[in-house]
Amino acid sequence: MSQTMTRHDLGSAVVYQIYIKSFCDSDGDGIGDLRGIESKLDYLQRLGVDYLWITPFFPSPQRDNGYDVSDYCAIDSVYGTMDDFDRLVAKADARGMGIMLDMVLCHTSRDHAWFQRALAGDERYQRYYILRDGRGSTGAGDPGEPPTNWQCAFGGSAWEWEPRLGKWYLHLHDVSQPDLDWTNPEVREQLANVVRFWKDRGVRGFRFDVINLISKPEVFEDDTEGLGRRLFADGPHVHEYLRELVDRAGIDGMITVGEMASTDLANCVRYTRPDDHELAMAFSFHHLKVDYRNGNKWELADPDIPRLRQIFREWQEGMQAGGGWNALFWNNHDQPRAISRFGGRGGAGLPDSSWEKVGKMLGICTHFMQGTPYIYQGEELGMTNPGYASIDEYRDVESKNYYRIMLDAGKSPAEALRVVNERSRDDGRTPMQWGSAAHGGFTTGEPWIGVAPNYTRVNAEVEEGVEGSMLEFYRKLVRLRKQLLAVSDGAVRFVEVGEGAPKVIAYLRELEDAPEGQPRRLLVLCSFDDEPCRVCLSGADVSLEDAERLLGNYDDAPTVDAASGAVALRPFEALVVALA
Repeated sequence: MSQTMTRHDLGSAVVYQIYIKSFCDSDGDGIGDLRGIESKLDYLQRLGVDYLWITPFFPSPQRDNGYDVSDYCAIDSVYGTMDDFDRLVAKADARGMGIMLDMVLCHTSRDHAWFQRALAGDERYQRYYILRDGRGSTGAGDPGEPPTNWQCAFGGSAWEWEPRLGKWYLHLHDVSQPDLDWTNPEVREQLANVVRFWKDRGVRGFRFDVINLISKPEVFEDDTEGLGRRLFADGPHVHEYLRELVDRAGIDGMITVGEMASTDLANCVRYTRPDDHELAMAFSFHHLKVDYRNGNKWELADPDIPRLRQIFREWQEGMQAGGGWNALFWNNHDQPRAISRFGGRGGAGLPDSSWEKVGKMLGICTHFMQGTPYIYQGEELGMTNPGYASIDEYRDVESKNYYRIMLDAGKSPAEALRVVNERSRDDGRTPMQWGSAAHGGFTTGEPWIGVAPNYTRVNAEVEEGVEGSMLEFYRKLVRLRKQLLAVSDGAVRFVEVGEGAPKVIAYLRELEDAPEGQPRRLLVLCSFDDEPCRVCLSGADVSLEDAERLLGNYDDAPTVDAASGAVALRPFEALVVALA
């Protein structure tokens, strides 16, 4: 497998994300592990994916489920050994799949040796972290007030007073995750060494956690308009730091992706434009905020599909125009399940027909876009939110923090739980549903978190080899991306659909020099509407006459009005056609 990725390679590749803690438990302790992943390599090979992104398995106190790293170059014993990892790399490679690792380089755990040495008074390691005096402090152990009004991602101040340091330390995430000071060249060199360590063990790619937050502003000041994110996202030296990291670690040309929090299009073009030698692609999250009321994750609203269409258009066509590259996704370990989210509230209880239609429509929507698609474990099965009955069933620090915040703000326990049911990161962290046995076949023991109750009908065992199942449909999605050059290499252009289809997303994929036997133009139609709607393509320079239906989520093609060319889409219908 080549280490140098061309745009064709990126366009034809599919990445599968494994949340190791919930994927497959090989030893019955209720926690997924490396040997569990190894046992499912044949399943992943049959799915057709090219890379396996594995979430952190490094030593960690698990305050943030492994994203609080206490040793970057070791493996937590709960997940296995270095021998297990080396064997996994070799066996995946033998099946044509590369391992991608999740690098958390914005912050460490408080338990990391660097922070512990800082606490012990070592000034060298104190310079590894962002330490500041409090406002109004009189010195002599007086903390004063936090240096700025910035809020951390999990609620509350982004600053913590540490008496042993006599300073406040910055933590943009949990209080147990102090941010590293990337202005220190020694920190940057240490982190490049970490990436190089894993590359030398055969790792084929890297995902970089909240990497656009590594460069803080030159001046630390209050945010008068928000919670601080606009001041420290895409900071003044972030591109310089990324180029340096990529060069020092020797990973230019590999498959790399950055998680970009609160980013913008212009910066993501720069992050992913090949000539800038930063990253291969970027995750952005604007499309997953269209159901936030007034931009607040913890206030519920129905998805704004016209806004979703606008965001996809801006990012697809904007990245294309600038030479950037998108990572395409609906689900990951930090997001509720998309079927529940876009198929109506209480998605775990969706009727069978809606559950299937919504899942397939979402798959078509992103897998035919320009970029590299990511499948999150269980997405290919149609997994949904679990709908836990009590806050005690949740494990996520963010969810528990915001449950308390909502109670303090006056919500009832039932109201707060309803919000958590729909917004929790744990919605995407329930055990992988392998079969109908207890706990979905994830473990022979007691799982670290409860399985979704629909596991007896939504699982790999039930769907394997069944024509029309979600699993077989996803295998087809992967095959078509690799077969159709208009998908892997073609341009993207969004089209208008008329006033009768406010919840329909439509776009073209075009490759004018497609070889003989390959379609030059594909039309993709995806309805997010739970009611029938009518798509009018009269102003889109598109004719469905003699079009060939390549894929859909209904057994038959939709009705096309011969006179007007309008398409009558059924609830949640998706369609891909090759145009003449």
